[in-house]
Formats: sequence, C-alpha cells, structure tokens
Amino acid sequence: MALRKGRKRNPEARMRLVDHLRELRRRVLLALAGIGVMAVVGWFLYEPVFDAIQEPVRAVDDAGLTAALVFPTPAAAFDMQIRVSLWLATFLASPWWLYQLWAFIAPGLTTREKRRSLLFVAAAVPLFLGGALLAWLVLPNAIRVLTQFTPEGALNYMPATDYVRFVMRVILAFGLAFLMPVVMVLLNAIGLVHSRTLLAGWRWAVLLSFVFAGIASPTPDPWTMIALAIPICGLYFGAVGIAAARDRRVARREAARDAGLLGPEAPA
Repeated sequence: MALRKGRKRNPEARMRLVDHLRELRRRVLLALAGIGVMAVVGWFLYEPVFDAIQEPVRAVDDAGLTAALVFPTPAAAFDMQIRVSLWLATFLASPWWLYQLWAFIAPGLTTREKRRSLLFVAAAVPLFLGGALLAWLVLPNAIRVLTQFTPEGALNYMPATDYVRFVMRVILAFGLAFLMPVVMVLLNAIGLVHSRTLLAGWRWAVLLSFVFAGIASPTPDPWTMIALAIPICGLYFGAVGIAAARDRRVARREAARDAGLLGPEAPA
C-alpha cells in the first residue's frame, strides 16, 4: 500500500539528490561487503596464489641472475597476506561489484533499457578477467626483461611488498582498460552518447590507448606495449560498431514512426 501511495505522489519515480547519494552509499557498501566476503576465500588461497606470483622471480633466479623476494620487517609477511587476499577478492567478487554498479544505474532506466544494460554485467566480467589474464601472461616476460638491466655482480633482492604491489597494479590496469569499451556501449544503450560522437574521437582513442599501454606496460620494450594497445583499440572499434548498429535501428524506427507505420508508444 505504501508503495502505491508513493507512486501516486511521485508518478515519474524521480529521486532527490539525497536519495541518490544514499543509494550510492548503499551500493558501495554492498560492493565492499562482497569483496570482504571474498577476501576470506582469498585468505585461504593465499599460498598457491603467492607461489604463482613469485614464479617469475624464481625463473629469473634459475636463469642465472640471483633473484629473491625479501620481507624486510616482521609484519611484512602478514601485511602481504592481507594485500594479496584483498587483491584476489577484487577478481573473485567482480560479478558482484559490477552488478552493484548496474543496479545503481538501473532505477533511472526503462524496462527495455534495463534489459540492454544488464548485458553490461554479462560482458564486463569476462572482459575484466580477460584483461587480467593477458597481464598475467605477459608478466613473466616483463620481469625477465626488467631484471636483465641488473649490473654485473649485483643481486636482485626485491622487497616483497614492492614487487607484489607492482604485479597487482599491472594486472588491475589491464583489467580496467578492457572495461572501457563496455562502458561506451552502456552509455550508448541508455541514449547518453551517439556512435558518431564515439567515432569522432577515434584518433584520440588510439593515441590514448598507446599512451596508457606505454604507462601500464611493465617493460620498456615496444612489444609488450603493442600487446596491450592493439586489443584495447580493437575493443574500442568493436564498441563503436555495436553502438552504430543500435543507432541505425533507432533511426529506422523513428523514421517508421514519423511515417505512421509505428505507433507513438513503440519502443526506440
């Protein structure tokens, strides 16, 4: 009954700014709660995950360059386990916090827009994890190339916290970079950005993709940068193509509506 009365007082279901802020806080807290739960799982997965993280360092050591991770303080190992657990939880809980992002946007959408934007979660999760996987694949070569600059007679004793922070930053950067095209498609699907607007900035998009790849790439060689930049550019143009196809459908329906072939209530 309260819901019905509320709808009568607010037929367009508009939210005040304070209500938007409360909803944002609620979604952020839910996302953090999901990451916290997955951090418990990450705590128990710490040993095999940390072994995999330090495998590139072991490979360098086996290749003849003395390399090892060191824990400079008594609390460093405990701090490391917390960091890795939270980092791992970010990936394990990615379907949950990406859904919370969608759920914050969804109340302002129509039913048709909600169905379209729900694909955001379905596509964002594999793209985010795919970007992280690509970073994981190039990471061993990155560590090998970087350690080759070690002067003769010097040893590669790396602080474990600095090394793991480097690994986490690179993998998260790759994952977030792969999310940008999905955000572009989402903005187009809810009618905020036209495909022509997205395509008009393709030169800047390509330039920024290579600049981002150059910054996020953990090695100075151009091949790692290209390995990141080309997939990002491909995803960008793929997102523009999907947006253009949607805009053409909308234009055809608008033309049919203007010609009287569709009723005014027909969805765009």
